[in-house]
Formats: sequence, structure tokens, C-alpha cells
Amino acid sequence: MGEAVDEVRAAGPLGDVKMLRDFEPGERVAARIELSTGGWLRGRDAGVDVMGDGRLVAYAGGMGRRELEAGSDETAFEAIRRELGG
Repeated sequence: MGEAVDEVRAAGPLGDVKMLRDFEPGERVAARIELSTGGWLRGRDAGVDVMGDGRLVAYAGGMGRRELEAGSDETAFEAIRRELGG
């Protein structure tokens, strides 16, 4: 997961997009990298969105995602590890 994030970040930031409104890089998702414990209905999913400005946003859940709050001394990856129980 970390290597995939590094690849996305190495590509550089996203630019602004103008559609119905202006979207700045920090509002755009450059990549979504997800882990799943398996099982369609009972599996647990968690992952990280790499935002267009390089920021990482950890989340849990598949269809009904919720943002994971990383502790003060915790990375996004550690928050995902904690959520998946390992």
C-alpha cells in the first residue's frame, strides 16, 4: 500500500479542474488504494485516498465509507492497521 501511494505522489500534484465549479487539487482524489479482509458481505475494507495535493485521507468501509482519524502520533497507514485489527 505504501509503495502504491509513493508512486501516485511521485507523479506530482493534480491541477485545478473547472466543471460546474472550480475544484482545487486538495479537493480531488488522485488515487484510492484499498485493502479488504475478503468476503462480499462480511469482509472489512479500509484504505487511503491520495488527494491531489498529496495529502492522505484514511477511511474504513466499502460502500458506506467513514474517515478514520489518525491519532497525534499515528500515520494514515497505522490508522488503517488499527481499524483492520492488526
